[in-house]
Amino acid sequence: MHIIRNSIPNLFTLFNLFFGFLSVMYSAVGDYKNAAILILIGMMLDSMDGRIARMLRVQSDFGKELDSLADIVTFGVAPAMMAYYAYFSAFGVLGMAIAGLFPLFGAYRLARFNINAVKSSLKYFTGVPITAGGGILTFLTFFHGKMPSIILPIAFFIICILMVSTVKIPSLKEVPLPKYGILITIFLGYAIYIVFKKEHHRFPYFIYVAIPLYIAFIGYQLVRTKRKNNPK
Repeated sequence: MHIIRNSIPNLFTLFNLFFGFLSVMYSAVGDYKNAAILILIGMMLDSMDGRIARMLRVQSDFGKELDSLADIVTFGVAPAMMAYYAYFSAFGVLGMAIAGLFPLFGAYRLARFNINAVKSSLKYFTGVPITAGGGILTFLTFFHGKMPSIILPIAFFIICILMVSTVKIPSLKEVPLPKYGILITIFLGYAIYIVFKKEHHRFPYFIYVAIPLYIAFIGYQLVRTKRKNNPK
């Protein structure tokens, strides 16, 4: 029974990594909508695994290291691949090298965070977390065709620099709801917009996984918060 309890948070982390890998595959065939949705699902899972581990009291160094490995794929490699195929591929080998900077800076950010985790504050992060950076890059790539093309490369380099910077970023660790609710809501809203425009053939069908998962997790957090505030 103890082994099963220890494995539950790790399963969420592994699914996070798996969805990141699938996102890379969808980017490679030009399906950026499903690629973006898969990264969003990874965000949800990333916000769940740590909370579940704390709830079950099974936090471990193994889980933390596994989480970092998953993050570098889902929020480092996957968004960089989206950006490459959507924009940087036009520059050939140079575009490959530029896109590769994002997971490199992200890996450095994760390594620095891991060795300073004990000293880190719940109130702020030092530098932009790779999860937030990857989410922003995904968002900008998703809407790349609807904004000036110069925005994506400028934002790309700014996010890379901010990830390894010492800028203090407010933390939302103590917020009871998912940290990425606003960003996820925007994507879901855009998916609904596609439906209303009757572009069903372009509908990102992985949204059918994201919506129930997101609603279930919000419900879980609300119930848990209510029980915490009103103990019997």
